[in-house]
Amino acid sequence: MANGANAAEEVIDPKRDRLVITASSLGTVFEWYDFFVYGILGALIGKLFFPSDNPTAAMLASLAVFGAGFGVRPLGAIVFGYLGDKIGRKYTFLVTISLMGGATAAIGFLPTFASIGVTAAVLLLILRCLQGLALGGEYGGAAIYVAEHAPKGKRGQYTSWIQASVAGGFLLAVTVVLVTRTSMSTEAFEAWGWRVPFLISILLLAISLWIRLKLSESPVFKAMKEAGTVSKNPFVESFQYPGNVKRILVALFGVAAGLTVIYYTSQFGTLYFLTGTARVPETDALGYMAVGALLAAPLYVAAGWLSDHYGRKKILLIGYALSIVGTFPLFHMMADAANPALARATVSAPVTLVSPACDFNVFSSKHESDCAKALNFLSKRGISYSKAEGDDLMLKVGAAEIKGFDDKAYIVALEKAGYPDKSDPDQRKPLIIILAVAILVALSAMTYGQVAAILVEMFPAKIRYTSMSIPYHIGTGYFGGFLPFISQYIVVKTGGAFMGLWYTIGVVAMAFIVSLIWLPENRDKDLD
Repeated sequence: MANGANAAEEVIDPKRDRLVITASSLGTVFEWYDFFVYGILGALIGKLFFPSDNPTAAMLASLAVFGAGFGVRPLGAIVFGYLGDKIGRKYTFLVTISLMGGATAAIGFLPTFASIGVTAAVLLLILRCLQGLALGGEYGGAAIYVAEHAPKGKRGQYTSWIQASVAGGFLLAVTVVLVTRTSMSTEAFEAWGWRVPFLISILLLAISLWIRLKLSESPVFKAMKEAGTVSKNPFVESFQYPGNVKRILVALFGVAAGLTVIYYTSQFGTLYFLTGTARVPETDALGYMAVGALLAAPLYVAAGWLSDHYGRKKILLIGYALSIVGTFPLFHMMADAANPALARATVSAPVTLVSPACDFNVFSSKHESDCAKALNFLSKRGISYSKAEGDDLMLKVGAAEIKGFDDKAYIVALEKAGYPDKSDPDQRKPLIIILAVAILVALSAMTYGQVAAILVEMFPAKIRYTSMSIPYHIGTGYFGGFLPFISQYIVVKTGGAFMGLWYTIGVVAMAFIVSLIWLPENRDKDLD
């Protein structure tokens, strides 16, 4: 009996390989499209499902539900990883994509808070959790399926299409939201048009199922089934197999956590920064991001190819190092190009809030104290400010001083100091914004392009689906899924528009150290 790797290598069938890559990649595009649509529409969903006098609280509540979808991904990894190692790779990811498409379409049919009250938010949370459950099983199945078909020496290149598909899902979501937004009035979009991107997932699901039903089972799993070596309990064996717990921990803290925060910083971190801090209209911000992501998307495949020739670990570590060094300068570059007037005002007329101890809670629907009202005002405007202790509340804008809380006086002082309410399109530098976005996506490509190959090669075939899915989805679910919420919370609490980036830098630094010391180089390993 030939082992799984030899089974995959005995017959090199280019037509079959193209179908395998296309089916797996398209399914991943559609599944991530479903997941990203919510993130892109997070601010509007906050208003529709979490109405509040405090827009910041509504936005954070929406991001918390966004994160909850990621939070259940490890459970999906356990459930579908078990099924993938027991009954096969193909049938498991047919189930996951059906669950994802159905849950996404259901969000498009949900009544809002105005219709059924808090029940709307509860139903939204349930559907987000079903999405997360499905995503917990999808990625591992697609990555393993492609890798177990790939010839040795091309696993990085073949599986990199799965990673590029994640970027493709984001790009598709951005495009659909943009087209829908621009094809109708703002009022119509906020009333019913926002449902269209969710409902489109029904069509995407049908296409994906049609293609995936043409696939056969992976050669490695078929060989294990014929030999009677399929795992009896993949979840238990994942923690009993010699050395596997260490591999799981390295995959979690050294691989999944690091690459995920880079990816979500390049996507959602950028979107919320442009629309919140830089005050760029959402349609313009999405346009810049779509072009930047499109320019850099081929680098995911390039990173996979490079990892086949120069080593997975080396490319990963270079990507981590460049991300640690480059994230802050790239966001400053983007800020200067997106809202030059704001950048100049921040330097020439810095804002300081002098106040006594404050009871400010970013989640409150209403704020009672003047101090809390002042902090809420600044956070809504996306203005960087410093804090100072004092007996009486005072806002300093350059040389101007306004005692107490007076939002009208605050606005006058800020405008006089050059703080714009919105980004001026005549002063904006779109090419520089797009360049910054493209470089951020390129950094993601260097760390994400070869990850499927890294994880597949780390674990034994009989428990591969479960063993790689659990650390991947814990890392992406918790370190990455809550990144928008954590980074925005840090910004609101500290007053620094760039302070949320320290979360990204900290996680990537941890991942760099773990990977440098403990991640093995397995690019020539057999997948038996």
